[in-house]
Amino acid sequence: MASRAARSRHSLNVWPGYVDALATLLLSVVFLLTVFVVGQFFLSQELTGRDETLAKLNRQIADLTDLLALERSNRRSQEDEARNLRTTLAGVESERDQAKSQAEAATVSQGAAAPLDRQLEVERGATKRALSQIDLLNEQISAMRRQLAALEDALAASESRDRESQARIAELGSRLNVALAQKVQELARYRSDFFGRLRQILGNRSDIRVVGDRFVLQSEVLFPGGSASLKPEAGPELDRIAGAISDLAREIPADLPWVLRVDGHTDARPINTPQFPSNWALSAARAIAVVQYLAGKGIPPQHLLAGAFGEFQPLDTGATEEAYGRNRRIEMKLTER
Repeated sequence: MASRAARSRHSLNVWPGYVDALATLLLSVVFLLTVFVVGQFFLSQELTGRDETLAKLNRQIADLTDLLALERSNRRSQEDEARNLRTTLAGVESERDQAKSQAEAATVSQGAAAPLDRQLEVERGATKRALSQIDLLNEQISAMRRQLAALEDALAASESRDRESQARIAELGSRLNVALAQKVQELARYRSDFFGRLRQILGNRSDIRVVGDRFVLQSEVLFPGGSASLKPEAGPELDRIAGAISDLAREIPADLPWVLRVDGHTDARPINTPQFPSNWALSAARAIAVVQYLAGKGIPPQHLLAGAFGEFQPLDTGATEEAYGRNRRIEMKLTER
């Protein structure tokens, strides 16, 4: 009994070490959560500032466009006025030259008809009037030339302002394109998350696959042949998709304009029934049925879009049953509005 009591006193107690390890793990988790919350806060602040800058750039571009249009209108008016002045100036110069010719002819006739006093007086009066008219025309020509020079200066200034405005618009357009590209990249990241979650939820199935930037479900998964009414067994599939969209919608910033686009496609064989007069009508009804189901599961309707392509966007151009089956599909795409 004494030896057994001695062994129990000398056995190792490990519980304090377990408590220390659990406390350290808990502190690490709390630290990581704090870093994540702070990062999300600064990210939202950055996105808000970027959107305000984008709106300001749009307003500046609109103001500069209006100012540029006004400057161009003023320049056209000034050019028209300058052309009119040049035409008038040419007419006045022609009249001046004609008056000079008349004065010179009167002077010649005055020397040839010296004995004829009355005719001489008439010619002298005509000469004085012609000279007076020449002086008046010279003054008008000088005034028109000054006005034409002023208009040319105004046109040069207008062209300079036009070039500056175009350069500024180009700069603002470049900045706007950069901002829009950042928005597109941000949406692409969420689209990648969306596809990743759907792959995890639905698994590797031959009737549900990803083609490019679209998530493709064969129509037979959701609808009976020639019908737009959802199968009862389609509910669980769409519920899982709706859950993934709802989780993602809570993460996407409210100012990012996104929509889930649901497109209906049929095969090339025509349909003509009282309910569906064409493949377009069938594909549209199927896309609307999916959109309405997702809206009923809590997806905001303003983020849902139904499209119809009928038989005009086939994945397989063959005429076999396998090709027809591939082309009968519902496609989902997360894109910008």
